[in-house]
Amino acid sequence: MDEEAGRLRNMYREKKFSALLLIRLAYQSLGVVYGDLGTSPLYVFYNTFPHGVEDPEEVVGALSLIIYSLTLVPLLKYVFIVLRANDNGQDEELTTYSRTPFHEKSFAAKTQRWLEGQAFIKSTILILVLVGTCMVIGDGILTPAISGVVVLVAVVILVGLFSMQHYGTDRVAWLFAPIVLLWLLLIGGIGMYNLSRFGGGVLKAFSPLYVYRYLRNRRKKSWLSLGGILLSITGTEALFADLANFPVSSVQIAFTLVVFPCLLLAYSGQAAYLVNNLHHSQDVFYRCIPGTAVVLVMLVTTLLMILVMILVWHCHWILVVVFTVLSLIVECTYFSAVLFKVDQGGWAPLAIAGVFLIVMYVWHYGTVKRYEFELHSKVSMAWILGLGPSLGLVRVPGIGLVYTELASGVPHIFSHFITNLPALHSVVVFVCVKYLPVYTVPEEERFLVKRIGPKNYHIFRCVARYGYKDLHKKDDDFEKKLFNNLFTFVRLESMMEGCSDSEYSLCEPQTEQSREFMLNNNGNTTSLSNVDFSISSVDSIVPARSPSHVNVVTFQSSSHCTEGDELEFLNSCREAGVVHILGNTVVRANRSSRFYKKIAVDYIYAFLRKICRENSVIFNIPHESLLNVGQVFYV
Repeated sequence: MDEEAGRLRNMYREKKFSALLLIRLAYQSLGVVYGDLGTSPLYVFYNTFPHGVEDPEEVVGALSLIIYSLTLVPLLKYVFIVLRANDNGQDEELTTYSRTPFHEKSFAAKTQRWLEGQAFIKSTILILVLVGTCMVIGDGILTPAISGVVVLVAVVILVGLFSMQHYGTDRVAWLFAPIVLLWLLLIGGIGMYNLSRFGGGVLKAFSPLYVYRYLRNRRKKSWLSLGGILLSITGTEALFADLANFPVSSVQIAFTLVVFPCLLLAYSGQAAYLVNNLHHSQDVFYRCIPGTAVVLVMLVTTLLMILVMILVWHCHWILVVVFTVLSLIVECTYFSAVLFKVDQGGWAPLAIAGVFLIVMYVWHYGTVKRYEFELHSKVSMAWILGLGPSLGLVRVPGIGLVYTELASGVPHIFSHFITNLPALHSVVVFVCVKYLPVYTVPEEERFLVKRIGPKNYHIFRCVARYGYKDLHKKDDDFEKKLFNNLFTFVRLESMMEGCSDSEYSLCEPQTEQSREFMLNNNGNTTSLSNVDFSISSVDSIVPARSPSHVNVVTFQSSSHCTEGDELEFLNSCREAGVVHILGNTVVRANRSSRFYKKIAVDYIYAFLRKICRENSVIFNIPHESLLNVGQVFYV
């Protein structure tokens, strides 16, 4: 229903954030986003110089590397570039969401056509996305375990944190924001104290010349020490991972004005202290395993950003090359250094990520195959309309809500249902729940309603749209809202029947060409004001035969029921009972499939489907009104 949905695009202005709200959100982001990045000063210098420091110039060189790592990766790459690739994040609502088209002969268009024609490349991109996601999970699992002084304290904090998460990010952020802010101000203040006490000679590290000297003089030692310096930018991926909770501008403000300067002061103060106490590098409260997954996440981000810059932002290829080369120089340098740490504990996040990668890939494969089965086995509207108003069955009082993943066409479970049962409800509504790549969908834009076929068929389609922060399972009034929108649609449809300014009006006679057009397009699509509904201007059918003796359907514009009659009919059907019909497609591997495919589909995917919440729970469907229609699909 893209055409119907697009009619509201300019009806609402883009959501704006006031300055006061931005400051509040920036403050809250401190408690959620910057915990890992803010605690890095506890262990960076220890891991960089585990055996002490021989020359004060080594400390200055390490500080220079830390300064430019923080500047290039978190500040420039993530805060000012990667965060813009936010899929609209929290900055735009549904009505302002759109995809910018590009010229057919542009570099972006050529790249898109090439990617769409390469199945291997598309699979590679999928693997890259899953690898990056799994690495973030692997690193996040280990972070609490390797950052605490006392295990018991860490366990208590974690239990308390997870027990509070059901209250939402807002309350958790308000609790931890003052703690993180106080911590950042303290380490920044201590850094200023050390600089004033031991002198600001280390500030010459802001010159990139000391990076070159550090790498040249220490050679292999400096290369291995990069694994410790890398810890100064761990947690950078959280800037992007937590973007769903905060708008881009709030994250940018918090990092630029608070986190970045406090970290620079903290590291500079530690360097000033170490220059005067060369053998105190081990006197650090925390020790940690080098978090290897972090570098892989950054590499994956860089590779995926190439596609974003070309296909979404339409950047010139020179800018793409510059960004890619600069990012890869920094990240590949760190990656080559942490490879030496894999056998010292860096394997742990990689192993965890590998397990999650298998799980995610199998789930994605099974889900895609289920959707492809529904897509390719859907029933044509001509077949449904050819059955007549009764659909070849006894229409009993009540309303049947048929849930499907298809936003167009008739799902296979419906034909499976009506060919195995002798009766069907008087009113049928195909319900499709779609999660869109936007932060949230306003309530007034939640539902798209459309009539399928003539009025006397009493068949409708309803698409319920949610953003990735809208929790459908908490929508207790889903059924009520659906019917309210259905009744509103009927009223609007009746109002539109008296209009004569639409392309195909009920008040005007229709030609053979218009009837054929409406058959192919399942009715005319119009809209009223800012209400997002599709209006069908037909209400009866007459079967006819074409010269090739193929049954076709043509439409007549006669009307046999008024708005009040249909609303009364719908209300009486609703009072008679509402049944939720869900399809339960079971995916099985063919007997001729290889053993690893059978293990993946018949065991791993089946187990994942079993432990996941059923659709009836997600849709908040009462068990007494639930009807499952099962079918088996072999891949």
